[in-house]
Formats: sequence, structure tokens, C-alpha cells
Amino acid sequence: MDPELIGLVDALQRAATPESRTGLLRLPPERELGAELNMSRGALREQLSVLEKLGFVNRTQGRGTYLQVPDASFMQLYFVLARRFGHIGPAQFEQARELLELSVVAEAARKATSADVAGLRAEVAAMIEGSRIGAVEVAIDADFNFHRRLFGIVGNPMFDFLHEGFAHVMREDLTKRRARTLEVERQADKPLFETDRVHYDIVDAIERADPDAARAAMERHFELWRRLTAETEPEATAS
Repeated sequence: MDPELIGLVDALQRAATPESRTGLLRLPPERELGAELNMSRGALREQLSVLEKLGFVNRTQGRGTYLQVPDASFMQLYFVLARRFGHIGPAQFEQARELLELSVVAEAARKATSADVAGLRAEVAAMIEGSRIGAVEVAIDADFNFHRRLFGIVGNPMFDFLHEGFAHVMREDLTKRRARTLEVERQADKPLFETDRVHYDIVDAIERADPDAARAAMERHFELWRRLTAETEPEATAS
């Protein structure tokens, strides 16, 4: 951790003033800010660039410099690079995602409103319809939106950042695996794909405001997913 950067952040918070029109926290011009902080413009720009890359500062030519709440892009980049460099493997991503979602779904069961439940059911319906017509991207979008809604119900930004990071780095792999899984289920002539149907059990538990049942349903979801995707791995299907 860079103590100089942390000190700068504290100073920026004190120096920022809310705009009357937008409510955004605007920083003074660089020359004025540098003098106030006793920093050269070069050193100040370098530190502001770091904060900008992390998503905490927005600098726009002709408009000014603002403090802001970052989105998940930095977390997504971190996870992408960590996987490319081999620091975190696919199995570790999957385990971390599952452990996080088991906690989130239990909390969602405590907090969900009737509107939240209706939104979750709509995503499952879209998932099922996408699978029925063979539109894998539609089904995967609904699947990701379903899990994103769970995190939205809980409303913890730390969990949101982690979920968006996991979803971003795992999406391509999960899309391919889902396509293979649906093909196997389609060949078995199942009227409603297990991959989709299991999400209804999660929604039902959330609607009953039963955290334990919601967690158990999510565990079944992941167990089913692991079994089905293992069955559709090339090595397994080729034999």
C-alpha cells in the first residue's frame, strides 16, 4: 500500500466541493490543488493518473476533475490479468464464485421484495425460452442477469465488484460449457432443461424468505452444473 497515495486521497476529499447543479465532487484546478497540497504539478498528475486508472477520479478536458465511485472495470482487469499470468486458475475462480454466491443467496432470501422475486422469475423464463430455441447467448445473458439480480438484492458494493469480476473473466468459458450441456440435454429430449429448471428452486426459496433453503437450492444448482459440464467435457463425450 502506498501511504503517499492514501494521504493524497484524504487531502482530495477535503479539497473537493460538490457542484450545485450535479452534486458531483469537483476538485480545484491542478495549479491551485498542487499549491494547496505542496506538490509539483508533475507529481500531482502522476498520482491523479493512478487514481483515474483505479476509477476513483474522472478527468475531462475542458470540464474539470471529479472524484467518483468506481465501476467494476478495475476488478475485471485485475481478474483477467491474474488469470492470464497464471496467478489464479479456472478452478479457483469457480470455487470462489460458488462460495460467494452461497452467502449472497441466503442474504437475498432475507431481503428480497415481491418485485425482486418477480424479476428473478422473469430471468428464469428468459433462460428457458433462450434454451428452447437454441439461442445460447440469450440464455447465458438471462443466467448472468439472474445471478446479478441476487447481488443487487443484497446491495453490497464489495460483493458487486467481485461478482462482476468473476462474471467477466468466466463468461466465455461458461458460455461454451453451457452450450455443450444444453446440447446433451436436448439430445435426451428433456422438456425443461435441468440447467434452467434448478433456478426456480432458488426463486421459490427466496420467495418463502427461507435463507437455508435458498442456500441448499444454490448448492444443488452448482452440483448439477458440475455434473452436467463434467459429462460434456470432450474427453468424456469422445469415449
